[in-house]
Amino acid sequence: MVQTSANPIISELRDRIQHLEGPVVRPKAVLPFGVREIDERLPSGGLAYGAVHEFAGGGAGAIDGAAAALFAAGVAARTKGKVVWCLARPDLFAPALAQVGLHPDRVIYVEAVREEYVLESFEEALRFGGLGAVVAELVRLPMVASRRLQLAAESSGTIGLIVRRWRRPTEAGDFGHPTAAASRWRISVLPSEPLPVPGIGRARWLAELIRVKAGESADFVVGACDGQGRISISSDAADGSGQTRRSVHTG
Repeated sequence: MVQTSANPIISELRDRIQHLEGPVVRPKAVLPFGVREIDERLPSGGLAYGAVHEFAGGGAGAIDGAAAALFAAGVAARTKGKVVWCLARPDLFAPALAQVGLHPDRVIYVEAVREEYVLESFEEALRFGGLGAVVAELVRLPMVASRRLQLAAESSGTIGLIVRRWRRPTEAGDFGHPTAAASRWRISVLPSEPLPVPGIGRARWLAELIRVKAGESADFVVGACDGQGRISISSDAADGSGQTRRSVHTG
């Protein structure tokens, strides 16, 4: 029996049908923080997969910026699979990521000489699929670029985490511009938790949820990520600082 090649008319018809049906609808999934006060403020109880989320330091300084990076690393640590981290400045401290649960054997670093290439690498990794998370360090995030990244995340179901980093204080104002990110967070360093005896307690952050789709803004005083990437509401609530509060910020 002689096998004939596939009919080109049928192949074209299949392509048209697939185009009309649109992209494959993936089930919505979320990555919960495991903290009731935070998860109940997020749609479906966690950070959405197949979406992009933004994190920035509460100030323009390096300390708050490092806290934002560790907060995002803690999120990535709680996913399953390899994590691609795209950056333009080779100053990421791998042992610090390991302390919040993101171990070196899980991370694939993509170093680019320009921020435009960081964006390209981030988008390509998001579209690739099969990854635990994709992280990018960016100074600016124009609305058009953020929409494209959001569509890339939706196409694969991968969670995208953008850490906004400033080279100079004047660049921090760019975070006030709107983007298509599903959620936007601002992380600031607070004094560590007090101990009953002299010593250094667990680091604390002010985590401000300044924007979330289908949800309300809020802020939380949290204990920094532990070795599994988990945060907790601060135990120091004598002055009410451990309680969830409405944020005065908008994004």
